Amino acid sequence: MSICKGCGAHLQSDHPELPGYTPKAGSEYCQRCFRLIHYDDLMFSMAEGIDSDVVLEGIEKRQGLIVWVADLFDFEAGMIPGMNRKLPGRDILLVCTKRDLLPDTLSNNHLSQFIFRRLNDLNTQVKGVFVTSREDEEGILELKQVIRKMAKDQPVIFMGKANSGKSTLINRIIGQEILTSSRYPGTTLDFNEIQTEDQLYIDTPGIEIRQSMLKAVKEDQLSEILPVHAVKPRVYQLHEDQCYTIGGMVQIILHKVRKATAVFYLADQVAIHRAKAENADKLWQAHYGELFVPVPQEDRFTTSKVKKTEEKTDIVIDGLGWICVSGNVQVLEVKAPVNVNVTYRKAMI
Repeated sequence: MSICKGCGAHLQSDHPELPGYTPKAGSEYCQRCFRLIHYDDLMFSMAEGIDSDVVLEGIEKRQGLIVWVADLFDFEAGMIPGMNRKLPGRDILLVCTKRDLLPDTLSNNHLSQFIFRRLNDLNTQVKGVFVTSREDEEGILELKQVIRKMAKDQPVIFMGKANSGKSTLINRIIGQEILTSSRYPGTTLDFNEIQTEDQLYIDTPGIEIRQSMLKAVKEDQLSEILPVHAVKPRVYQLHEDQCYTIGGMVQIILHKVRKATAVFYLADQVAIHRAKAENADKLWQAHYGELFVPVPQEDRFTTSKVKKTEEKTDIVIDGLGWICVSGNVQVLEVKAPVNVNVTYRKAMI
């Protein structure tokens, strides 16, 4: 049975509603991949990705170098708990993509320190770390050499969370647009082998991203929250308790403020509305779904509060971006959809 060159699904002509369907005998791509490539038409969603245990079990059974792909803009969402335990003794190269989405003011040295600090915090070990961007062709050539040297003629297995950029990265390494890539999570549906230049590359399904804003909003709203170029930090100075409403998705309330700064690292098209903290609930009720948009698919939110202990603390919203809070603020409060993960970390920048 042949498989789709774009997503790895087994090709079939009997069930149009299922993965791998093609109406044409002898097709190399399924209908879903064809429409994604040519018309940006999703047809049907696989947004959650594949269960992490299923993907990791499939990887564990295959020999070769593991290239773990993580999106730098959505770094926390790209972390995989228990990875070393589930892949014992395996060589893992971490490739951090989308460097170009981060501000130019962030030096490579500072970025490297951040990556290794977070890996240490999460008790995750890798053999090396490589950072790349979408326009860095020299870097891709260097990465290709590093991968071939580390692989030692064995297969190279690419893994990562859904929407991390695995398929795009492989296309760039092999120098051909073979794999289907899109902004939609869950584009790759099965293990997909590409043989080129005496090297076997294996693309794998994106691991589930259930606790991300990418899953919380409707898929036709992804263009409203995903950055397409380097984010421009939006800086707010504050001298009293403040509330910041991000679209209709998140509220950040800063308590016991004397003098502080809040810097937002979000896609440029995402709206931020500032108000006094005491007016947060009133404004949410008055403008949710009208001025405050987009909104998540499910109208269910949860609130968390933490004491600010670092001089500079990032509030990270998986799939959306992060807010760096510095200065004299005692309490950070976040209202976010119940199915979206919020992380508090020592600042990246």
